[in-house]
Amino acid sequence: MHIAAHNWMRAEPIRRTLERMRANGIEALEIAGEPAQYDTREVRALLKEHGVRCWGAVTLTTGERNLVSRDAARREATVDYMKRVVTMTRELDGEIVSLVPATVGKVVADGTPEEEWKWLVEGVKEVYDHAVRAGVRIAIEPLNRFETYLINRGDQALALADAVGPECGVCLDVFHMNIEEVDLHAAFRQAEGRIHDVHLADSNRFALGMGHLDFAAIVQTLREVGYDGALSLEFVATVDRTPANPYGPQVETDPIDISPQQKQFLIDHGSHLLSDAFYSSLFTRSMQVLRPLVGPR
Repeated sequence: MHIAAHNWMRAEPIRRTLERMRANGIEALEIAGEPAQYDTREVRALLKEHGVRCWGAVTLTTGERNLVSRDAARREATVDYMKRVVTMTRELDGEIVSLVPATVGKVVADGTPEEEWKWLVEGVKEVYDHAVRAGVRIAIEPLNRFETYLINRGDQALALADAVGPECGVCLDVFHMNIEEVDLHAAFRQAEGRIHDVHLADSNRFALGMGHLDFAAIVQTLREVGYDGALSLEFVATVDRTPANPYGPQVETDPIDISPQQKQFLIDHGSHLLSDAFYSSLFTRSMQVLRPLVGPR
């Protein structure tokens, strides 16, 4: 196993992300699925400069992106978007795309379960076929019930992967698992041989060691099931706006220009944009927990 990190949790130039990763000894990047934001030639050069490789990408299924929309044109546009994420991943020599099928934050269905399963399988199959040709693996990621009404547990993700194709797998995120799984270790074991990616945050979605999850036990279970991919940091800290705040200043006072949609997505997850210093401290805390468990880089 190796350690990776996402970059969608803070709006910043990718050079700054890679500087922070290098400073913390993080080997690989799981890049935000926004192909229009990146010149892959420039990103490849930055990855090489900082001694970091691309592990893969995660779809940011926001706005009108939705594989189970009743609107066929919207479903088609979402498939096209996800294919572009796959292409970006291939151009960066990445291996996986973690795929979230339905709009994040949407908790009301558009159709019957039968209709939506049909749309879902058709859409993911089209993305999957493109990924197979590109040499990229697709991993279906469950989210908790407060972020999606569709695909909340590992067994549901496995059922979708089974319906899509033999090389389709799952991405399991321990924050979501802590909410939805009866036993997250049993969920890892059920997915043995099918786990393509693992995302890490603590029980409160802060950095590792700031909640109650037992990461030594989690890493041991992953070793037992033969997982040998990335452990990808994906914490999303909320801003404490009260006098009880134990973290010090958290809020970014000089944000870079980002799209309104991206800004809203970050605010919805954490209530505000995070400062560089506080965000960096979350990486340091996480690596203090994770590096001893994984071993030297």
